[in-house]
Amino acid sequence: MDSSTVVGVIGAGTMGSGIAQVAAQAGHVTYLYDTRPGAAESALASLSKTFDKLVEKGKFTKEEAASVLARIKPANDLKQLASCGLVIEAIVEDLAIKKKLFADLEAIVGPYAILATNTSSLSVTAIAAACTKPGRVIGLHFFNPAPLLPLIEVVPGLASDAQLANRCTKLMAAWGKTPVICKDTPGFIVNRVARPFYGEAIRIYEEGLADMPTIDRAMKEIGGFKMGPFELMDLIGNDVNFTVTKTVWENFFYDPRYKPSFTQQRMVEAGWLGRKTGCGYYTYEQGQVQERPAASGERQVDIEQLLNDICSRILVMLINEAADALHFGIATRDDIDLAMTKGVSYPKGLLKWADDLGIANCLGKLESLQAEFGEDRYRPSPLLRKMARSGATFH
Repeated sequence: MDSSTVVGVIGAGTMGSGIAQVAAQAGHVTYLYDTRPGAAESALASLSKTFDKLVEKGKFTKEEAASVLARIKPANDLKQLASCGLVIEAIVEDLAIKKKLFADLEAIVGPYAILATNTSSLSVTAIAAACTKPGRVIGLHFFNPAPLLPLIEVVPGLASDAQLANRCTKLMAAWGKTPVICKDTPGFIVNRVARPFYGEAIRIYEEGLADMPTIDRAMKEIGGFKMGPFELMDLIGNDVNFTVTKTVWENFFYDPRYKPSFTQQRMVEAGWLGRKTGCGYYTYEQGQVQERPAASGERQVDIEQLLNDICSRILVMLINEAADALHFGIATRDDIDLAMTKGVSYPKGLLKWADDLGIANCLGKLESLQAEFGEDRYRPSPLLRKMARSGATFH
């Protein structure tokens, strides 16, 4: 695969149009298809405005922008993707719908075309099972916004051809992206490892230890994260975040480490989805962020100690997930750390962070939490136990 390979993108929403932009910027003729009439044309019009702004900022010349846009061609029929050597779907996270699409695609594209799914939480293997040639199916998980965030999770399914992941890794690198290869397990790297950033933050709030702004403040001021968990959930959308959490939990056969929260479920039921609805964990009016009224009877504590306690608790949970991902061979040490810094802009790789904090200290904090709550939610990774005994480090 090179820049002469024709690329197809299915789904003209934010993610799909972003992927089409990335492919076109890399020199590919790119067909953008959506089942909704006029959606591909609307996406192209929106991209045109985006490039106008990029030209104003000096990121592109007018000629370069025009050349990129000219390579993106709206498709009104799936059959127009027949010449594509690579097709990437970015449609609704519904396994049945994706499987039908891949079965339909296989009858249209050539015998050597690669079929990729941008799923964030569904099984690549299950999607590939809809095809008579599952060996050419792979996961290419982009992060939103696709043109800006560098990470790509390259996810071979159980039946994917042996060299397909390496081929796609080289192509994604040629697109200017940072690819990491990971096993086809729920949440892959990022959406699995990041669950405690949200889940443990909500748990701390539900216990009444701190309000949402304080928890966000702890992760930003002490942890160095760009956004706090409640701010980030409002940005992502509580419906999206809740669905990913629920999917990962169910696909891990209801492992309590990934258990969803009633708090977020109620937010979704109320339609308080975050920025896109004007109300979530915070309210958003005319571009201004406002804190929701705090509950009465909050505990009075030393704020600096509280901030450190909050950050420490969430951080060791994140480190535990990263260690478990390495323990089960989901990805390499370096790819796990790279995924979290490049995919969700963590200030430091979690395994490197564990070294800096001391693995024995991380283990001790987890054991203390498990002893306090008596829940499997806080069980330490066997790898952390082993490394603490031996005095080893990740790096």
